[in-house]
Amino acid sequence: MKKIICLLLLFYSTLAVAQNVEFTKENFAEDKDALATAKKDIEAGDVFFIRGQKFYKQAIPFYITANQFNPNNALLNFRLGKCYLYSNFKLKAIPHLEKALFLNPKVDPQIHFLLGKAYHLNMKWDKAIDEFKTFKKTISENDSIKYMDEIKKHIAECLVGKEQVQNPNRVVSGNIENVGPQINSQYNEYKPVISADESVMMFTACRPNTTGGQIATDINDYYEDIYISTKKDGKWTATENLGAPVNTVNHDANSGLSADGQKLLIYVGFNNGDLYESQLNGISWSIPVKMNKNINTMYHESSASYSPDGKSVYFVSDKPGGLGSGDIYISTKDAKGEWGVAVNMGSVINTPYGEESVFIHPDGKTLYFSSQGHGTMGGYDIFKSTYEKNKWTTPQNIGYPINTTGDDVFFVVSASGLHGYYSSTGYYGGNDIFMVTIVPQEKQMTLNTEDNLLANLDAPVKETVIAQKIVIKESQLTILKGVVTDNITGKPVEATIEIIDNEKNIVVATFKSNSATGKYLVSLPAGKNYGFSVNKQGYLFHSENIDIPANAAFKEVTKDITFKPMEVGNKVVLNNIFFNYNESSIREQSRGEIERLALMMFKNPAVKIEISGHSDSKGTDDYNQKLSEARAKSVVDYLIMLDVEPERLTFKGYGKNRPVASNDTDEGRALNRRTEVEIISK
Repeated sequence: MKKIICLLLLFYSTLAVAQNVEFTKENFAEDKDALATAKKDIEAGDVFFIRGQKFYKQAIPFYITANQFNPNNALLNFRLGKCYLYSNFKLKAIPHLEKALFLNPKVDPQIHFLLGKAYHLNMKWDKAIDEFKTFKKTISENDSIKYMDEIKKHIAECLVGKEQVQNPNRVVSGNIENVGPQINSQYNEYKPVISADESVMMFTACRPNTTGGQIATDINDYYEDIYISTKKDGKWTATENLGAPVNTVNHDANSGLSADGQKLLIYVGFNNGDLYESQLNGISWSIPVKMNKNINTMYHESSASYSPDGKSVYFVSDKPGGLGSGDIYISTKDAKGEWGVAVNMGSVINTPYGEESVFIHPDGKTLYFSSQGHGTMGGYDIFKSTYEKNKWTTPQNIGYPINTTGDDVFFVVSASGLHGYYSSTGYYGGNDIFMVTIVPQEKQMTLNTEDNLLANLDAPVKETVIAQKIVIKESQLTILKGVVTDNITGKPVEATIEIIDNEKNIVVATFKSNSATGKYLVSLPAGKNYGFSVNKQGYLFHSENIDIPANAAFKEVTKDITFKPMEVGNKVVLNNIFFNYNESSIREQSRGEIERLALMMFKNPAVKIEISGHSDSKGTDDYNQKLSEARAKSVVDYLIMLDVEPERLTFKGYGKNRPVASNDTDEGRALNRRTEVEIISK
């Protein structure tokens, strides 16, 4: 019965709307068939028009046909213009709204308001402001109160837009290009997310090959699915639907991707919209797991982003208690690995309007998000804030031409800071994904000559020359990536990777190499001395030291690791054991490395090891031998203090007799000054 009543109401509402459209005399002519067809087109268009904004685009083809027969009808032009204004072809609204106003200034009370919005979208700032002011004068007092805040906001946006176009603030700018038909199509593509090294892109699209292949009534388009593309030889490959179990018959949209591309945040359309997580296990994505109640509520949780260490997540929710229609929150994992109580990021970031599409850069301190507040050009604009002196800075509008008068959302930046990706009105149809090449300030990286990993590596940053150079801080971080393999079989190894702050002796992040490929990627913000430890039962742990000065520029380093099984004769360098100059006393920063070595001994109770000390060629042979032996003994003494049985430990100094590099350079001598551990029995 309810369905029948709704159909009857829809029928009579359609008649009421359609009856207001009258045909001009010149088109009555003799062609009764054409007249009948035009009336049917209007009626068909009105069925969608009265259902609201989501259905306007379906009314357009019918109104176009009727308008061709009857081009001088004010109401028909008004409706067609309004439908265009809320479609992907917004600028086509202007001629129809202008004509409607010319034919009948009183065609609809909203005519000046909608024409103002159309001019605003077309960056006709002064015309838009005039129309908004005229609209304010022509409406009733009650409507004036209703529209007052909106009119003020639109006028303010026009003034901001005028200023942005004439005087770009240059927070982000550069060459903008469509990423091309390998990714974009005639359908909607949006929400790009990338791995830190730009080797993987995921995005959301509404295409006919969506899982289930159905139309979603809430958006009047195909259900959202997640797609993936990888970069080969500098070009994006043809996209693939990520498929089950990630994509379902409901809305599935990517929200955030971990820096290493191994973990995915997903928006799923159940329960008004919730956030889920999926893990890449080898080459297969796991069944998405719903995040806990500290993240998800009965309200709408949309976009989200992992912090570089994976311990925090930034997300958007419209739950009660926020400052606006959508606020940004942060949740951090507790000691049990569960997501903790979400904390609102406060009024510096959130506004009385809406915030959306949050992204935290791999440097861990630069936040990009979209907002309807903070002073936009129109709709959502993209803003940037940085964490300095224990607080977030006032967000900056990243400016024109990335920000436009429409909704500019889903902006992500590569770890290098050279490329930004975002979605906007496209060339191929609907929304497309675009890339902006950002010009950084020139900055020279300072290398630590004692650093075994970063020595002799040239910075890959290249400057892109464009007419208008921007001012933006270059990313101050290092991307370390590579492949972990067994040194005997050459097969990939799934290993646990720990990143240690050597100064504080704390593990700041834990990752795993991919079980199918052995690939790993970690993001290391500048300004710390890091220990890099790779562990797996049955293997000698592998360590590296990465000392990144605070003023270091972006660096991408490839370090492939050949994992050595726990077999007699295998040995590795303990790269995070440090001594004072010409002394055998162990520095505090070495504690974590020795504790990891002790843990390896506890897990392998039959293993016996030799700790060996090595020097460069400077100094006398006798001095180098004695110093290297004293240093090896210091490590053994420390292990004994940690309750490793003395009978399982031996030490020896080899002086300069076992070099691994030339002693003719500073870098070579640094490599020769080392401490090693060797399996002598098991």
